[in-house]
Amino acid sequence: MNLPGSQGASPVSSLAACGGGVAHSHFSVLGEPQHRQLLAWRERVGHVIDVLPSKADVAQPFRAEIDRYKVEGLLFTDCRSDAMLLERSLARISTDSVRDYVFHVFAEGGVDDVALRHGTSATRSTSSTISTAKILALDMNQPVRMRRSHCRVLTFFVPAALVQETFPDPEAIHGRTIQDATPLTRLALEHVAALGANISGMTAAAADSAVRTAAHLVVAAFGKQAGLSGNARSVARAALFGRVRRHIQANLHRAELTPDGVLNALHLPRPTVYRMFQHEGGLGAYIRHLRLRQAADELARYPHMMVTDVAYAVGFKSASDFTRAFRRAYGMAPQEFRALSQTYRADRPDAWQVSPG
Repeated sequence: MNLPGSQGASPVSSLAACGGGVAHSHFSVLGEPQHRQLLAWRERVGHVIDVLPSKADVAQPFRAEIDRYKVEGLLFTDCRSDAMLLERSLARISTDSVRDYVFHVFAEGGVDDVALRHGTSATRSTSSTISTAKILALDMNQPVRMRRSHCRVLTFFVPAALVQETFPDPEAIHGRTIQDATPLTRLALEHVAALGANISGMTAAAADSAVRTAAHLVVAAFGKQAGLSGNARSVARAALFGRVRRHIQANLHRAELTPDGVLNALHLPRPTVYRMFQHEGGLGAYIRHLRLRQAADELARYPHMMVTDVAYAVGFKSASDFTRAFRRAYGMAPQEFRALSQTYRADRPDAWQVSPG
């Protein structure tokens, strides 16, 4: 199967049902000439995340292949690739529908220089712990840039509902890493390794059970790291977080929506709510982040809508305040972002490419 824009030999790609019904596809750049190998890989994964190659990178040989398995609502992939720089930008998020949580389990190699937002590094991990991480968690609804070494990585695409069973505010898992330092983490790693070795020979029912078990183990390991092992505590926190979030979403367009206003409207203690949104830098930062994210979606969705109208629609009191906040958060002006998002829409991949892999 040729990729859009490919020339010369085709990359190796196949689609089949293995192990009694598991939907399986395989893709490799082996069949591409050297100057097309990295570009072919970029085109293949570009519907989910952008590969950012330099001219020197493109000129070098590049090896990558991926096996993708789909069971019910979960995806599991087994990828071997050379080093590359990857980015999921706000423009990409605003023009696609991929909203899963992704867990990268590194059987070989690892990841460095993880940046979660424009100009900021991952705040939950030092550079040394990122490079030695065995598992990296990402929320596909949030931006990220990372440099992956030559590696073999086993990846789960997990719906938010499954993550929320352990994480009441699943967005907080974005950028977290864990090593194999606890019995639960080691159990998760062993199970994932066994799944990678055996899934091609499993029945659909067995694969579904094994993938779900692996996903639950990995999420539980992150929950243990975050101190969320108690079910009652997790459920209560999830309910409270949901209440606050629903109120903010319903009133986001109101310029008078403030942290104090939220606390007064819901009659909640300040320390409890502020601890809940600590990972966002506080409740005020969370509100501003949601406003900017909604504004980005509006800019991408409605290219002819005035920037001033977008600013007022998401609760900013002036267009100048909005532009300054947008530039600080995303490193570009709203007009620049809109132009970039339209480029992504123009380059939308063909339908056969749209499933994560």
